[in-house]
Amino acid sequence: MQAYLDHLSVERGLARNTVTSYRRDLRRYAEFLDGRGLADLAAVRPQDVSGFLVHLREGDADHQSLAPGSAARSVVAVRGLHRFALREGLVELDVACDVKPPAPRRRLPKALPVDEVAAILAAAGAAGTALALRDRALLEMLYGTGARISEAVGLDVDDLDLTSGTALLSGKGGKQRVVPFGSYAAAAVTAYLTRSRPQLVAAGKGTPAMFCNARGGRLSRQSAWTVLARTAQRAGVSREVSPHTLRHSFATHLLDGGADVRVVQELLGHASVTTTQVYTLVTVDKLREVYASAHPRALE
Repeated sequence: MQAYLDHLSVERGLARNTVTSYRRDLRRYAEFLDGRGLADLAAVRPQDVSGFLVHLREGDADHQSLAPGSAARSVVAVRGLHRFALREGLVELDVACDVKPPAPRRRLPKALPVDEVAAILAAAGAAGTALALRDRALLEMLYGTGARISEAVGLDVDDLDLTSGTALLSGKGGKQRVVPFGSYAAAAVTAYLTRSRPQLVAAGKGTPAMFCNARGGRLSRQSAWTVLARTAQRAGVSREVSPHTLRHSFATHLLDGGADVRVVQELLGHASVTTTQVYTLVTVDKLREVYASAHPRALE
């Protein structure tokens, strides 16, 4: 299992968070096999892998059942492990190849209306303090680029080009992409870089990080999440808001404005356009709602 995790990290270059999730899934699989008296992958049978899937979905006295999406990821990790073991000559048969992960329920992304996003962004910099200017720049960049939270806090100052209005984001698997951002984000970033960041950096030992915490180090994902949650509360937005909500809103608002789905795919850094197409369902629902209320022959 450790050899497989090393393969994912070193040879395939998967993101650290992905490898961490796989490690957790495989640890759960190892516990399940131990419970069946199996200490060698070569002794595992197809029904053992199927039993693990049932175990994930039903749970037991020691473990809660997993949602379809989490169970699917665990099965993918197990299938990858057995495929790797076969390729390395550790087993003679891939016993997991016919065990299919459960299809997760297709959920529409939760996007905020434009006015609620604007209220959150306005509330972020209202105090005018060094941290408030940082928060405004952070949230403007999240919404202005559609970046994942890990991509935003991973930004270094040199990754931004204010002249061209572009940012270099490092996504999953170390893949990089250049994305544009608008004048609102540019103004917020400029204010932060000139009036706020020097104060924050002075409290630490120097860092290339774009977004810094009060101690002068790089802002963490958890802290950025807290920034957004508190700002949304101050803005009077009652629904639950996460950094991914701004990413969903970015994509949905672009498609509502007429952007091509493949352009949005590139901006989001999705490997497949099918991942991006879920946002088109939101747009179609909106079109249907407008049609039903505006067309004279839509309703009886």
